[in-house]
Amino acid sequence: MGPVTDDEIIRKRLLIDGDGAGDDRRINLLVKSFIKWCNSGSQEEEYSQYQRMLSTLSQCEFSMGKTLLVYNMNLREMANYEKIYKETECSIAGARKKIAECKKQILQAKRIRKNHQEYDALAKVIHRHPDRRETLKKLEALGKELEHLSHIKASVEYTLELRRKQFYVLLSILHELKQTLDNDEKLSKVEAAQETSMKTDPKP
Repeated sequence: MGPVTDDEIIRKRLLIDGDGAGDDRRINLLVKSFIKWCNSGSQEEEYSQYQRMLSTLSQCEFSMGKTLLVYNMNLREMANYEKIYKETECSIAGARKKIAECKKQILQAKRIRKNHQEYDALAKVIHRHPDRRETLKKLEALGKELEHLSHIKASVEYTLELRRKQFYVLLSILHELKQTLDNDEKLSKVEAAQETSMKTDPKP
C-alpha cells in the first residue's frame, strides 16, 4: 500500500466523526458500555447498559447517515463543478475561436477599406484626365495640324531656296554689270585721253 494522503485521512475522519460533534467520544462510550454490559451483574444494570448502547448506537448511525448525505452532496457538487468547469472551458474555447474569427474579419475589413481608398484615389486621378475618345480626337487633330505645318515648312524652305538662287543670280548680274561699267569708264577715259592728245599735238 502507498502512503495515506491527507484527503483520505480527512475522509475517514468525517466518516467516523461525522460533523465533528463527538462521534469518536460516542464510539468510545459505546465500547465502554458494551464492556460494562458484558460485565454487568444485575438484570437492571444489564438492561440500562443495553438501552444506553442502543441510544449511543442510534446517535452514531444518525451522524453516519448525515455524514453520508453530506458526502454524497459534496460528490454531486463536485460533479456539478466539474460540469460547470467543462462548460466554462468550452465557452472559453468558443470565445477564443470567435475572437480569432473576429480578428480575421477585422483584417479583411481593413483590407477592403484600403482597396476602396486606393480605388477612390485612382478614380479621382482617372477623372482628372480626359476621356480616351477625346484624347484620340485631340491626337488626330494635332497630327493633322503637324502635317499642315510640315507642308508649310516645306513650302517655306522651297521659297527660301528659290529666293537664295534668285539672289545669287542677281548678285552675279550686278557683279557683271559693275565690271561692264568699270570697263566702260576705263574706255571712256582712254578715249578722252586720246582726244586730248590729238588736240594738243601740232599738225605737220
